[in-house]
Amino acid sequence: MNQSLKLLTLSAAIALGLSACKKEEAVVAEPAKLSIDLAKLPPLPAFAVADLDTSVSACTDLNQFVNGKWLAANPVPGDRTSWGSFEMLAERSLATQRQIVEAAAGMKDAKGTHKLIGDLWATGMDEAAIEAAGIKPIQPFLDEIAALKAPADLPAYLRKTAAEGRMSLFGLGGESDFKDSSQVIAYAAPGGLGLPDKTYYSGDAHKAEREAYQAHIAATLKLAGATDADAAKQAAAILAIETALAKVSYSNEELSRDVSKYYNPVSIDAANKITPAFEWGAYFDANGIKRPAQFSLSNPTFFKTLDGMFASVPMADWQAYLRFHTIDGLAPYLSKAFADQNFAFYGKTLRGQQEQKERWKRVLDTVNDSAGEALGQLYVEVAFPAESKAQMEKLVGNLSAALKTRLEKLEWMTPETRAKALEKWASFTPKIGYPDKWRDWAGLSTGRDSYVGNILAAAKFNHAYEMAKIGKPKDRKDWGMTPQTVNAYYNPLMNEIVFPAAILQPPFFDAKADPALNYGGIGAVIGHEMLHGYDDQGSRFDAKGSFANWWQPSDAEGFKAKTNQLVAQFDGYEALPGKKVNGNLTLGENIADLGGLTVALDALRIELADKKVAEIEGYTQEQRFFMNWATVWRRNFTEKELAVRLVTDPHAPAKFRANGTPSNMDAFAAAFQCKAGDPMVRSGAQKIAIW
Repeated sequence: MNQSLKLLTLSAAIALGLSACKKEEAVVAEPAKLSIDLAKLPPLPAFAVADLDTSVSACTDLNQFVNGKWLAANPVPGDRTSWGSFEMLAERSLATQRQIVEAAAGMKDAKGTHKLIGDLWATGMDEAAIEAAGIKPIQPFLDEIAALKAPADLPAYLRKTAAEGRMSLFGLGGESDFKDSSQVIAYAAPGGLGLPDKTYYSGDAHKAEREAYQAHIAATLKLAGATDADAAKQAAAILAIETALAKVSYSNEELSRDVSKYYNPVSIDAANKITPAFEWGAYFDANGIKRPAQFSLSNPTFFKTLDGMFASVPMADWQAYLRFHTIDGLAPYLSKAFADQNFAFYGKTLRGQQEQKERWKRVLDTVNDSAGEALGQLYVEVAFPAESKAQMEKLVGNLSAALKTRLEKLEWMTPETRAKALEKWASFTPKIGYPDKWRDWAGLSTGRDSYVGNILAAAKFNHAYEMAKIGKPKDRKDWGMTPQTVNAYYNPLMNEIVFPAAILQPPFFDAKADPALNYGGIGAVIGHEMLHGYDDQGSRFDAKGSFANWWQPSDAEGFKAKTNQLVAQFDGYEALPGKKVNGNLTLGENIADLGGLTVALDALRIELADKKVAEIEGYTQEQRFFMNWATVWRRNFTEKELAVRLVTDPHAPAKFRANGTPSNMDAFAAAFQCKAGDPMVRSGAQKIAIW
């Protein structure tokens, strides 16, 4: 999980592109033999009145009022780049997972899920063996690169490495067809860049990061045996290749605000005309995909440019590029020198992380990357009470009813568009806790001999698994997150809202809490994910998840005018000296926050209509509702991490999420008796209401 509630986009789906297998008899996990010692888990980040900074009025700064004391007392730990409610729950999830994997690794004659998880954990924690191996686990890959002789060798190399789950230069994945969401097609999307965004490759704003990246490339190549002179020369060539690719890549902002850029259906013949040196039929053959009638080739200009670079860039430069990215991509799993160099740039220099995570946390990250759903199956057996799912189903129902009422009464929408909006509302599919059907891991062979070997085996297996989906009907039981992930998402192609088990804890959800806390926490999250179906990109998909325009022109124009107001609001927030939030990049999340919190408050009021809840510790239900909303968004960042997120993250920095939406709501001003002119009270043309 990165920063918060996210819209599941095609970029995420394509990035998953790793895996699967010949069909064998399903392996059913053994009966649960694991248990968790709750005393060993970190504390929950629940809302507490004692945390309030009463020297600041909620009408001046809700975030400071609720979180100021906590933020001052809880700086970012050295092994992280941000710290807040999400991260605290992530630490709790990791501590739970650690107990699970340690128990699995210690089982004698373990089979199925327990063996898979135990093997990944045990080999990852065997530092002596990893250190002794050095670069040897990936030497065959480097030899393969050294054997490349001519431009024609590059497409063959890309075919082979993709089939092994080791993609470079571009990604390949399976996802629903935009025009027919019931069917899965192949999506090819640009990649190949080592810096966070195309904007890092030009201009003065990120010159320091470019120089540091070039130095990191050289240092990595020297660790693999290059001389100082050769490493410096190769680093310059690699940066030149990436700069050329960046010029024809989309920025994070472009992709976030125009999801159609992922979708460019072409036939194989049409694609081959764009890339005459790269034969797409052979590429699909190598990846085990029956040659499709069409697939999506996102950003044809990128692929045309790349195709021309096969011949125009010297082979020695391509070899340097492929060698570096092979080493760099696997560096965290190699000996200490490689892992440390990788962290020194990506963690410390780029994001301000002062120290690496403890090894056990890094290995758990790898277990989750390689076999996250397998670990999730064990996680829910010991960490997710059945009653939590039942109560969540009730909350989702209440939020859904509140949203329907709001849609029915929306004054600015014409009846024709409203009917389509309600049709979409009726088809929302909620998923809570964990999948109804677990993945079958039969065919993935792991052992206790090699950490990198296990990771590579999982990568190949997962890639085949994803490729096997292409050309088939969409499996609507699939999940895009694991149960142990502290997050939630909306998938427009399936019109579903998904809430993994690990987020269903305080401050989001507590079966014993008063209604206000649950509605201001997970209720707002539920509303947020539902409203993604109506944000500026989600609203481009219909009730079936297909990319279709269901808006009357006048409604579309009115919606655009309202969302432009929200862009302007967030453009005005200064996150760092001289650096403001990008209101366009963050628009979708801000629309979802504004609508989601509004609908959650509606649902709370319905819940309280037939019951009286007295003030708790001096605060009303509506005050506690808004205070828990702010608690969810308490978060400190390193300065470098925040700078990266301002360019790459479609979520606004946490404090602006805590304040931005409530400042538009009359109910917030009424709850805290704020007056016109108070900083947290937007009025007149500045006050924004959409859904």
